[in-house]
Amino acid sequence: MFWLICAALVLVIALAIAAPLRRMRDRDAPSAAAFDLRVYRDQLREVERDLDRGVIGTEEAGRLRTEIGRKVLEADRRLNAARPLHSGGGMIGAGAVLVLLLAGATGLYLYQGAPSMPDLPLSERIATASTIYANRPSQTEAEANAPEPPAPEIDQEYAELLEKLRETVAKKPDDPQGLMLLATNEMRVGNPVAAREAQQKLVDLRGDKVSADELLRLSAMMTEAAGGLITPEAEKVLARALQMDPSLPQGRYLLGLLQIQNERPDRAFPIWRGLLEEGPYDAPWNVPIRASIDDLAWLAGQPDYVAPPENGGMPALPGPDADTMAATEDMSPEERQEMIQGMVSGLESRLATQGGSPEEWARLIGSLAVLGQTDRASAIWNEAQERFGAQPEAIAPIREAAETAGLTE
Repeated sequence: MFWLICAALVLVIALAIAAPLRRMRDRDAPSAAAFDLRVYRDQLREVERDLDRGVIGTEEAGRLRTEIGRKVLEADRRLNAARPLHSGGGMIGAGAVLVLLLAGATGLYLYQGAPSMPDLPLSERIATASTIYANRPSQTEAEANAPEPPAPEIDQEYAELLEKLRETVAKKPDDPQGLMLLATNEMRVGNPVAAREAQQKLVDLRGDKVSADELLRLSAMMTEAAGGLITPEAEKVLARALQMDPSLPQGRYLLGLLQIQNERPDRAFPIWRGLLEEGPYDAPWNVPIRASIDDLAWLAGQPDYVAPPENGGMPALPGPDADTMAATEDMSPEERQEMIQGMVSGLESRLATQGGSPEEWARLIGSLAVLGQTDRASAIWNEAQERFGAQPEAIAPIREAAETAGLTE
């Protein structure tokens, strides 16, 4: 089938090249010269007739014969000059170029391509993907073959504190807080295997009370320790986390990554597409998704997919931000206070009437705290908890702003 398609393409290209050459062969240049010859011969005959009728004299007839004779010679020269070009020379040259191009393309394919490679139907590709999926290395094998991560530079004081933490956890292996801190800090200093071991102990300690976030964190650490590969063991932990909370965005990201690693872009694309379109647009997992979503869509058979804009189609957040605050340094205290107060009041009014994103609520709380209006900031924090309390991801930036403002206990 491949060679039939190639032959058909060569034939189409050959016809496309030959068509203008055939038109050139029959175009007006040679026919115009032949027509001129016929006209000049008629003119010579007309001169003879006029001479016989006495319309012109012998001297005038001789002059006209000389002039028309020069035109006849010029037309004959043009006709003879055009004949070699359109008698097949152009077609032969074009054919030679086409043969050279075809031979070069064939040689290049035989050198760089794989002419003996058989067709790979969809069913065989799916079977190959299933084989890759079934033959993944175990967590132990993947960790043994994983490259050593670069070790970040840490100061001596931090290294000493980490060593004390290790000693404390070794003495109190049933302390969940210690295990959680150890897993976090081992990952921070580039020890993914040690981090994974600490997190595994924490999950085992939690037992049936383990949370979806803790399971997800373990799966992510297992993937990191395996050099980025999602092993069968890590997949089982990920499945437990998503069974407890199917909406976990980091879990869905890892699930899409698992499908990509096992050559199933058709399954990965809808997962990552949903994450990208659901937002928030500045979520950390959207960075790698956005970098590959176009290629993933093409591989999944949806080449016309258009990713949402990077800012989620939302306008810039209103209200005072860090740059605006810095710009007020040259103002008098009264002018600065008045400007900030006006912007904060406008943001507060809009959120009260139209609503807004969690980031805008967080900004309002922070701005009110800067203005010293703690009571109003506390009221906004309470209202935000009512609106976003059931959405852990949405309430997170608001809670951070409230903690910074000293509104939480």
